[in-house]
Amino acid sequence: MSGPPPARISLSARQLCLLEQIRQRQTAPQRLVRRALILLALAANPCLQAIAADLGLNRISVRLWRDRWLAAAADLTQAEQDDLSDPQLLSLIEQILDDAPRPGGPATFGPEQIVQIVAVACEPPDKSGRPISHWTARELADEAKKRKIVQTISSRTVGRFLKAGRLAAASQPLLVECQPG
Repeated sequence: MSGPPPARISLSARQLCLLEQIRQRQTAPQRLVRRALILLALAANPCLQAIAADLGLNRISVRLWRDRWLAAAADLTQAEQDDLSDPQLLSLIEQILDDAPRPGGPATFGPEQIVQIVAVACEPPDKSGRPISHWTARELADEAKKRKIVQTISSRTVGRFLKAGRLAAASQPLLVECQPG
């Protein structure tokens, strides 16, 4: 079965050298090293199936990184013509090989807010002027709004925050109970 010839990527001497640096750097994230390996292999052999088999990947992954590199080739060529330093060119290459932004919105609540809500849960309710013996998720949500930790939050979300930090079988209750006395 024959089809169109595979798209070839060409690497300049500087690009080749910088990709080798990424590949050999011991502190580089493995995803970055793997992507550099894909490009180095594709420069020698444009066959996606062969590269995928050699690297233990699927053909779709190899094609993705080949296509991302081809899409950025003009920018890389321009950067080299503009005489970018090696660290600057390396940074550009790492940006190309970095993960694409993921879909979805930003987190609604920041880590500081979550920690503050959990801290309130660890306080006795009477310290907040609440006439209850122990915190409920609804009471905590109301208290978080009252203290302006958050503008709005549901009791269900508060419950998820508390459950996420809990061991599977906690030996002590997470919420503080008022001691009679």
